[in-house]
Amino acid sequence: MDPEAEALLDTLPDGVVIADAEGVVQLVNGPARRLLGSAAVAGRQLSEVMALQDEDSCEWYGVNDPYGGLGSRVGLTEQVWITADGQEVLVTGRINRTHRFGPVGSVTVAIRSGRGRSRLDRERSDLVATVAHELRSPLTGVKGFVSTLLSKWDRLNDEQKKLMLTTVHSDSERLSRLITELLDVARIDTGRLPLYPREIDTATHVERCADSVRAGTTRTIESTYEDTPPLFADPDKFTQVVTNVIDNAIRHGEGTVTVSTRPMSDPYRGALIVVEDEGEGIAEAIRTRVFTKFWKHGVRGGTGLGMYIVNGLVRVHGGEVRIGDADSGGARLEIRWPSDDRRP
Repeated sequence: MDPEAEALLDTLPDGVVIADAEGVVQLVNGPARRLLGSAAVAGRQLSEVMALQDEDSCEWYGVNDPYGGLGSRVGLTEQVWITADGQEVLVTGRINRTHRFGPVGSVTVAIRSGRGRSRLDRERSDLVATVAHELRSPLTGVKGFVSTLLSKWDRLNDEQKKLMLTTVHSDSERLSRLITELLDVARIDTGRLPLYPREIDTATHVERCADSVRAGTTRTIESTYEDTPPLFADPDKFTQVVTNVIDNAIRHGEGTVTVSTRPMSDPYRGALIVVEDEGEGIAEAIRTRVFTKFWKHGVRGGTGLGMYIVNGLVRVHGGEVRIGDADSGGARLEIRWPSDDRRP
């Protein structure tokens, strides 16, 4: 092969091995040599170069038989294999034929490190563990109180029954919120979040959010609104974002929470919505992590999904969220929301 072409293949992130019609390896690029070891050299048989095994000690070449089988085969399914030094790799391939159902002219194999797959597996395990933990607590409460009500109904007075049913209701609401958050995360990740945007009045909707949070706290929430243009937003998603941010300031901040809006013309026309508290603030080193899944900071509870959803909902409308420092030393969260349709 042309030396320039070989050098170009060496720049690929994945390993490539190419063998001719007789199974003799003609090319092994740099990433493939690093993954397969010293045996991966041109001139050797493909079965020797691809010295990989699975967890049952089966050989890659014997399992896939790239030069045998049906004459209609043109590809090798991606599979997980283990190298001689114990690394996990993902292997796929292409069987190149001179014509359909004809003899094999060459075989191209692509090899990729399995570390990315392992990371995804760990993330899935973390997701399952986190969800199971969050579901277990309210479900335990619901199960316990319902069991007590069923077994001791005649011995409980009305106040005791009311207290237990109130707790069951509260725990079921918590479960409903968690399921809604998980569905929102899945829809944001897959780009399937349903949006029904229209023109909305900024001050009216932000004040409704502030009032809803005021109803559940004794903390002071001050709000000021400049004359801002209407925003282009799904009203339900906008309410979810602003309510979550104000509630987050109540739960994780201290002192008075201030909510304000003002018009914005750069980098696009819209409104700047600012929520500030008087707490300890958020250190600059961890601000980008605030918007990741299941990120928690401090001793206060929660699923760790709230700010991930906030960031996702704002971005899907074409806006952005930033974290800064309030003049009081607390956290300052800025939401830049456009007045026009800027959806990706």
